[in-house]
Amino acid sequence: MKTSTSIPPEVVSETHPVEHERSVRRGRLRGLHGLRAHLERTGMLLVLALLVIVFAVNQPAFLNIDNLFSILQAVSIVALLGIGVTVTLAAGGFDLSVGSVAASAQMAASYVLIVWHGNAFEAVVACLVLGIAAGLFNGFLITRLRVPDQLATLGTLFLLAGLQLIPTGGRSLATGTILPDGTETTGTFPDAFLALGRLRLFDVVPLPVVVLAVLTVVACIVMETTRWGRVIYAIGGNETAARLAGAPTARYRIAAYVASGAIASLGGVLIAARVGRGDVSAGHSMLLDAVAAALVGYAVWGAKRPNVFGTVVGAVFVGVLLNGLTMLNAPYYMQDFIKGVLLVGALAFTFSVGRAADRHA
Repeated sequence: MKTSTSIPPEVVSETHPVEHERSVRRGRLRGLHGLRAHLERTGMLLVLALLVIVFAVNQPAFLNIDNLFSILQAVSIVALLGIGVTVTLAAGGFDLSVGSVAASAQMAASYVLIVWHGNAFEAVVACLVLGIAAGLFNGFLITRLRVPDQLATLGTLFLLAGLQLIPTGGRSLATGTILPDGTETTGTFPDAFLALGRLRLFDVVPLPVVVLAVLTVVACIVMETTRWGRVIYAIGGNETAARLAGAPTARYRIAAYVASGAIASLGGVLIAARVGRGDVSAGHSMLLDAVAAALVGYAVWGAKRPNVFGTVVGAVFVGVLLNGLTMLNAPYYMQDFIKGVLLVGALAFTFSVGRAADRHA
């Protein structure tokens, strides 16, 4: 009768040293690949956490609860605009008009309140109508006239930037402003409208932060779990294949720009409510930060695609950086440069790690 005997591992190692060495090397490579994949997913979050630690160590007041909510309030509008950009990026487009839509919306709200003596509800509705109209106009240019997305939305940017100046003759709008026809405005911003930008729930949480949180949750659910979101991503991945599969791609792309315009106009409402006047210079400067937040979103949690959660994290990243630099008394003329260096470094690190992990997969 034959008997089977087990061979001790050390005998196997001595008998087959090459195989043992290969096995050890494969194990090390798997561990290295896992570490790289983890760094790819958490790279931006780790950099954000590192920034918070550095600023807190050098300026303990940075972690004050009021300061943290002040940061979130400051980035809430940028994040809203970034969410709109993200939706159009997911559909294979790029909305460059969000800054002008927000600026025009806050001027429209001010006009309704100051010139027409409207109420808060009417001002908000006017802003949303303007944002939806801007989105429809962008969608028409892109899907019907076949104008490339960047060029169409760039044209809308300049169109709205000039249009908002005409009713007031290029002046900011507040009580007592002299209009081009010589009349003086007598309306005021009602408390109900100002509360949209200034109210703090429980005397701590700014209402714009709550608005951002609610919209972020809704947008994440819509983009990640619904058929609408899946079709939007499919169109962004391969529009021709999505069309051949039966998706009405033109309607979905128009809907993406309408959503972007509506969200940007909501940001304009919050700007007007916070500032308390129609500021001709407000909104336009937020475009670059909103685009930066949307693009940083690609690197958050290894998504490698436009995503709402990543966009909000990107906006918070920029807000934390600027707030920390201000508290450390960094020269204002250095802040954009430092922001650019950190953003480029964080993105380069995240994507280079991801490529290395893909090569060893």
